[in-house]
Amino acid sequence: MPKITYITPDKDSCTVDAEIGFTLMEIAVDNNIKGIDADCGGSCACATCHIIIPPEFKSIVGNAHEDESALLDFLDNRRKGSRLSCQIEMTEELNGMTVIVPPPE
Repeated sequence: MPKITYITPDKDSCTVDAEIGFTLMEIAVDNNIKGIDADCGGSCACATCHIIIPPEFKSIVGNAHEDESALLDFLDNRRKGSRLSCQIEMTEELNGMTVIVPPPE
């Protein structure tokens, strides 16, 4: 099974099994990843599942769509690579990716 690693706001590294077809938010919630609150349940309405994607995976995950980008614009801690984990579906190509869960604003 593919794996994904989350670096939590307190710098813990958590590598978990990542089932294909689930979003990175669902995987994080199922594994109790600190810093992924997912208040809206994955409907792209709250930005509490903010993560930073490494540059080498940007072409695989693609760019944020308009609604996602608008939510990210409200964050003080938006950075290059910022995405909402509810909008990224796990694929085999993402196996081994490490994402950062930024500290809350």
